[in-house]
Amino acid sequence: MNQYDIIIIGAGPGGLTAGIYAGRQGTKNLIIDKDLAGGLGREVPAMENYPGFDSISGMELIEKIKEQAIKNCDLHEMEEVTEITKTDAEYRFTVETDKDEYQSKTVILATGSSHRQLGAKGEDEFKGKGVSYCATCDGFFFAGRDIIMVGGGNSALQEALYLKNLGANVTIVHRRDEFRAQKHLQDMIKEAEINTILNATVDEIKGEMLVESVVLKDTQTGELTELPINGVFVSVGYIPHTELANQLGVQLDESGHIITDKNQKTNIDYVYAIGDVCVGLKQWVVACGEGAVAATSAFTDIQ
Repeated sequence: MNQYDIIIIGAGPGGLTAGIYAGRQGTKNLIIDKDLAGGLGREVPAMENYPGFDSISGMELIEKIKEQAIKNCDLHEMEEVTEITKTDAEYRFTVETDKDEYQSKTVILATGSSHRQLGAKGEDEFKGKGVSYCATCDGFFFAGRDIIMVGGGNSALQEALYLKNLGANVTIVHRRDEFRAQKHLQDMIKEAEINTILNATVDEIKGEMLVESVVLKDTQTGELTELPINGVFVSVGYIPHTELANQLGVQLDESGHIITDKNQKTNIDYVYAIGDVCVGLKQWVVACGEGAVAATSAFTDIQ
C-alpha cells in the first residue's frame, strides 16, 4: 500500500502550492488530479493581477508552478479519485482511484469547480458546435465571425477582450444593468469598442448543424429578440466539485461550497479544503495562499 503524510486532491494553483509547501516541510506528499494540472486555470487567456507578472497566461503560470511542485512532491495527473474512506488507524484515509489505492494521514481537498451552464434551450445540442465555455480553447475558430460572450464578471470581460484580439466580432450579453467586473476591465471593454447588451438573457440557441442565432429575452419587458450569430461563449460562474467532500461528511454552505476555518480546516478532523471549492474569493492568489495555509496546518496536526 502506498502511504503518504498528505494527499492533495486537485492540481490547480492551490493544490500545486500546497504540494510545494508540504514537500518543503519534509513530509511525504501526493497530488492527484483527474485531468492535467491546472484545471480551469489553463483556460485563462491573460492575468494582469497575479503578483510578479504584468501579464501572463494561465497555461504559462501553471507550468511554472507545476515545475516547482514536482520538485517537492509526487504528482499523478489523469487519475481520478473515486472514493475516500476514514478509519481510526495512523493512516486515517484510504483514497481509491481508477488506477490505484493509497493511504494518508491527512487529506487536502482542492477539487475546484466546473463551468455553470445557462440552461437555455439548445445549449446542450450545440456544445462544440458553436457553444463554448473556453475562449482560449475555441476562440481561434471564430476570427472574423459574430459571437456573443454571456456574463458580466471578470472572466467574461477578460475573455471578451481576448476574443476581440483574435479578430472575432464580440457582443457581451449580461442579465443585469451593469457589469460586476473590475472597473479596469470595464474601461478596457469601452476602449476596445466592444458592443454590450444589458438586461438580457439567452432564451434559446438556434441553428441547423451549427449555431446560427440566439433568442435574447429582455429581463425588464420580457420581449424576445433574435440575433444572428455564429458562436456563444459562456462565462456565468462555476459549480463547486464537492462529491468527495460529501462522502466524508464535510460541511457545506447554502451555495454548496465547503466551509473552512482560518487554518483551512473543515469540520472533519485532518481534512482541509482550498480554492474554488471553498467559500470565498475565487482568485489564483487566494487559492495559492490557502494551499500554503492548509499544508502548514496538516503538517502541524500530524506532528
